[in-house]
Amino acid sequence: MSAKLAFKVFALSDLGLVREGNEDSGLVSSNLVAVADGMGGHAGGEVASTIAITALTAKEINEDSLLTVTKEIDLAILNRTNDQPDLAGMGTTLTALHINRDSVGLLHIGDSRCYAFTGGKLNQLSNDHTVMQELIDQGRITPEEAVSHPQRSLLTHALMGDSGFEPVIQLYPIKLGDQFLICSDGLTGVLSDFEIAKILKKYSGQDLVENLVAETKAKGAPDNVTVIWAEIVLEEDASTTALIGAARA
Repeated sequence: MSAKLAFKVFALSDLGLVREGNEDSGLVSSNLVAVADGMGGHAGGEVASTIAITALTAKEINEDSLLTVTKEIDLAILNRTNDQPDLAGMGTTLTALHINRDSVGLLHIGDSRCYAFTGGKLNQLSNDHTVMQELIDQGRITPEEAVSHPQRSLLTHALMGDSGFEPVIQLYPIKLGDQFLICSDGLTGVLSDFEIAKILKKYSGQDLVENLVAETKAKGAPDNVTVIWAEIVLEEDASTTALIGAARA
């Protein structure tokens, strides 16, 4: 019987330099990591992202339950907005990575991202659910043009109580030593993949996530920024469960 693989995680969630509150939430554990980036006024964003992350901690997650959890989050957001109409319009992204024996399953809604870092190269595993990404895919604009486009933050999919979105789980084989980055767009909206990769090559562990956030703040950090760095290790070296960002409150 092969040794059980798990996550060793380093994480940080920061307000940034402009926002008054943190609407990002995150989860780290030995077999599941996730980032949820909330949106909506009157504290709605932090409520929505907390609902998403809390749903992931409410039960034992497997591949099947990871698929159905988005419906539970949608329903919980809908019920909350019915109870508190001032929260109407709130929603959240959700990007989660789950270990199942010798593979990871990626659940993704919105524009929080998941990358694999292999051989010194950063490979984006998630596909942004944004208007800009659709235009790029259609060949109507270039990725360079999207960076400064006024509609670059418009989402095509998010969990808002009635998303109707049917997610799929992307499976990737893993081995000891593999590395993954999960983050909110507070990071990727400021730093390019090239700039991120430079930091990943230079630092490790908690220094790595702290330097990613520091570089984002050095460039203005207009949004909350949440960074999770997950390494594949043996189970005895795995991280314990913790919440970060708004979900921690």
